[in-house]
Amino acid sequence: MLRLGASKQVLDYEQRFSSLKNLYYSLLSNLVITDLNHEEACKTAKEFFGDSKIRFAGIDGTMYSRPLFDLVIFFGGAYASTGVITFSEKDKPVVEYDERTLQQGAGISSVVPVYVNEVPDIDQTFFEARQPDEINLNRLLTDESIINNATIANWIMTFAEYYLAYKFATDSDQKIRIIFLDRSLSIERASLLYDTSKSDLWKTKSSIIGYKVDGEPVDINDLTIARQWVCNQVLGLPPPRADYMRYAIIDLVKRKGTLTEKQVLAEFGITDEKRAKRVERCLRHLVKRGILSEKHDNYVLNPKYATTWERVRKLVTSLGDRFFFAKTSETDTASLMKIVKDGKEHWLTTLDIAFLTLFTLHLLMEECWKRRILLVGITKDTAARDFKRQLIPIMQNEGLLKTSVSREVFEKLPNTDRMILQSASIFNPEEIKPPWSLIEYDSAFRTMVSDRKNRRGFVSGAIKNKIGLEKTFVKTYVQLSQAKTDPMLRSNVLLVDRLVYPEYDCKPESVVKFWNELSDGTEEPLEVILFRDKAVPNRLQSLVLSVLAAMAPSSIPEAFGHNKALFIADKIAKWNYGQFKCVVDTTADWILNNHRLRRFIFYMSTFRERRASIEAARREGS
Repeated sequence: MLRLGASKQVLDYEQRFSSLKNLYYSLLSNLVITDLNHEEACKTAKEFFGDSKIRFAGIDGTMYSRPLFDLVIFFGGAYASTGVITFSEKDKPVVEYDERTLQQGAGISSVVPVYVNEVPDIDQTFFEARQPDEINLNRLLTDESIINNATIANWIMTFAEYYLAYKFATDSDQKIRIIFLDRSLSIERASLLYDTSKSDLWKTKSSIIGYKVDGEPVDINDLTIARQWVCNQVLGLPPPRADYMRYAIIDLVKRKGTLTEKQVLAEFGITDEKRAKRVERCLRHLVKRGILSEKHDNYVLNPKYATTWERVRKLVTSLGDRFFFAKTSETDTASLMKIVKDGKEHWLTTLDIAFLTLFTLHLLMEECWKRRILLVGITKDTAARDFKRQLIPIMQNEGLLKTSVSREVFEKLPNTDRMILQSASIFNPEEIKPPWSLIEYDSAFRTMVSDRKNRRGFVSGAIKNKIGLEKTFVKTYVQLSQAKTDPMLRSNVLLVDRLVYPEYDCKPESVVKFWNELSDGTEEPLEVILFRDKAVPNRLQSLVLSVLAAMAPSSIPEAFGHNKALFIADKIAKWNYGQFKCVVDTTADWILNNHRLRRFIFYMSTFRERRASIEAARREGS
């Protein structure tokens, strides 16, 4: 049965690959960029960074969890490799990595011991949305299932990675100008929004609600505003459309002060009657929530929410510093993952850490815009399919493709974008030579599909007609290396996304306007970034590709075609993982061999632990 199933899968892939042989000429010839212009990259670097010699940081994380008698030990951390990039007009950039990175490099981590029975109260994996006050009773809550399904260590690691990046961005002594993360920025933000979307859980499962910052307790409105607080006036963020309308109004009233409804419509350039009614409904909703106040048809922001973002910034930095920098002896709680609220200790739940991580990402984006820091995410293995399933169909429907591919051939292509591009590279070794990159396109395309009525100029949301935030991140795919002795031996295709920078990415030739029809018939405009073909100038992409190619090591087999900064950071993270594992294991051995605790060990350990230790002793004796 296994052999038959595997054979069918292999034959299916062979048929799919056969349709790739002519894909370059029928589709990819105008979408793949193979030219590296070092002079242009150097010129862009001097303009963007203000210097041809800049510092960079690559950040990766690690996590570990282990049961220790009646406790579960959760460990998470993030570590960085740093160095200098020097740009040249005549040759590729020169990359120098800081020596003694392991001893001198930056890293943050935290460890949290939790009783097994308390894990379901902390970890949102076990929360029940329909009964927020209760844990999920349908889940089997044995000790083993709790330990195996707990995500606390993963959340600590994720928070650590973004918090370390934010620390780099705000540290004027480090002067870091490029930050590499081993994550997809756009996908991570969407995931964090999803993880914090169940508002029914907020009151009962979030400990930061009611926690005082500057004497003001954090409330549900604060969390609601901060979840979507991506504000960049030049980029038009947040956009006055769909679910983002209320946040656009909050940002506008905060900047302008008192406004009437007509003034709001004028600021947004809204003349359509249906869109105007949506603005009216949003204003009423914000007044009802107490975020806005209305007096004589004038709307003003509640003074408390005018300071929301500054209070959230202090919340993140105070809890982040406490979590990763404070010593247990210096804290006023029994655990670093506990906070004092209303005179009582409360666990920070994974829902709280998800909020803090999302807010940290927003703060990081804000600092990168302010300080001209290039923020880049790199994903090694990805199952993304938006290039095949969303981007190409939309471009074809809009007549934006200079080449054409039949629907039948397109449907037969491999299922993931990475496999399509990787295979096309192998089948066309002379035309597609590494390093190369696909055109960059807005990450919002992940949430878009062709208009359901097949109208040109219109798009729909992929799920419930909702379209993600546009003009925030752009993504592409790159392949960086090939073997000198065998051109067919090539590195894996990587997904790369980066932050949008308005001066470089928002040009008439790189912005496409669509319309989205909502369920009530309202038609709203949507502007997304799309470099339609390789002829459209994209200076930042040239800069990023030049840097990535220079940082792809050829002498390290296991890092072939990857990013050396992230590879070094991964090695540092694994070393720290090993060190911490030794700490936990030796602590367990110390407890087991402590004669004063020996009589309690039998009752503290689980049945499986006792059985395992007895069986191990029997094997050693035999």
